[in-house]
Amino acid sequence: MTTASATIGTTLTLNEGYFAKRNWFDWLFAAIVIAGGLYVFSRYNGAMDVYEKGILLGAMPSAIMLGWFWRPLRTLMLAVAGLSLLGIVSYQGSLASADSVFWLKYFLSSQSAILWMSMLFFMSTVFYWVGMFAPRQGEAISLVASRLLWVAVAMALIGTMVRWYEGYLLGSDIGHIPVSNLYEVFVLFCWLTAAFYLYFEEQYKTRALGAFVMLVISAAVGFLLWYTLVRGAHEIQPLVPALKSWWMKLHVPANFIGYGTFALAAMVAFAYLIKQNATETRWYKLAPLWLLGIVLCFEPIVFRKSSAGGMSDYWAVYFGISALIVGSILFGRRQIAAKLPSFEILDDVMYKSIAVGFAFFTIATVLGALWAAEAWGGYWSWDPKETWALIVWLNYAAWLHMRLMKGLRGTVSAWWALSGLAVTSFAFIGVNMFLSGLHSYGTL
Repeated sequence: MTTASATIGTTLTLNEGYFAKRNWFDWLFAAIVIAGGLYVFSRYNGAMDVYEKGILLGAMPSAIMLGWFWRPLRTLMLAVAGLSLLGIVSYQGSLASADSVFWLKYFLSSQSAILWMSMLFFMSTVFYWVGMFAPRQGEAISLVASRLLWVAVAMALIGTMVRWYEGYLLGSDIGHIPVSNLYEVFVLFCWLTAAFYLYFEEQYKTRALGAFVMLVISAAVGFLLWYTLVRGAHEIQPLVPALKSWWMKLHVPANFIGYGTFALAAMVAFAYLIKQNATETRWYKLAPLWLLGIVLCFEPIVFRKSSAGGMSDYWAVYFGISALIVGSILFGRRQIAAKLPSFEILDDVMYKSIAVGFAFFTIATVLGALWAAEAWGGYWSWDPKETWALIVWLNYAAWLHMRLMKGLRGTVSAWWALSGLAVTSFAFIGVNMFLSGLHSYGTL
């Protein structure tokens, strides 16, 4: 009788419903999301077309499911919503308030929040690397790095939300979702990449990968700051006619989920190769490290031609920091390898990152084709951006095919994922620098 009862109890536990697993905070979060969404719909539905109404209504259950799927997102979303609303209300309908209201001036205006984001990303990078090399308290230091990264993601989202509102303060014909130029999408890239990394950090219970992933995020932040100083890119500009479409709200975020996860996979692949060659002494066997050094140190040469007003000092500092990073990894590779997770975990994170990125990049490509048909009258025009998007898609389609059909693993898989970053980077920013076409909205 006892055995039968135990069996029934086990069966009931295993068959427990999805909704029965929700706690009170889950339901409170869902209620807040629905209430907020319905309030926005009731107040602003007159300014939305049918597609935008559909996006808003679809966003509510999507946000709830995301918060239930990964519970730390509930706190993040509520904190971002609360602080963004505080910033928006503090403006009182005038951009002049950004210079007179304390928390707007120093924390919650879009530019202040994004500058905080930049500083926190840099600080998180430093703490992750210090934690990697610290003989004692390494885990505690890495935990600080992780917490700083969460705050950086929150500040990025707050800056994005407040910037959206600031655009409408400039004029109803100027306001738009802030994903329309290089400045805005670099912010998007940074927080998306960081958020996906934080998910894997929690799932695999390791913070060692943060040191590697933060390299690509910090490089993006470095470019963002340079681009702001050189071009004043933080200024909100009206949309060109082709971008005045609800398609942008779907196509661009989906695209950058792909870019972010591909970059994450590349840095995990880099960590894989460093761990694999931890005891290697022959210089030509350390090619992954030399490759990173060349890429990091080549960036100042690429952007120097766009520098003006004494900005050469910026890239000199960047060059020095890059050389320091490469040298530190070279001399500390054995200690780094000892703290990295197993090859199986590295391979799994690499695969899942590329799989998620490929799915969203495919969706973004389809949405882009539909948008092109509406804006330019054709689904595909072999524009440079479209061509390189196809190259990126084919690259990762082949990687996934070889893994799923042929069991691709190990060194070749890691090298392929790492080299994919070069292809993705050119599609992301190289096209804007060296080519022109219908997508030339973020020239340097």
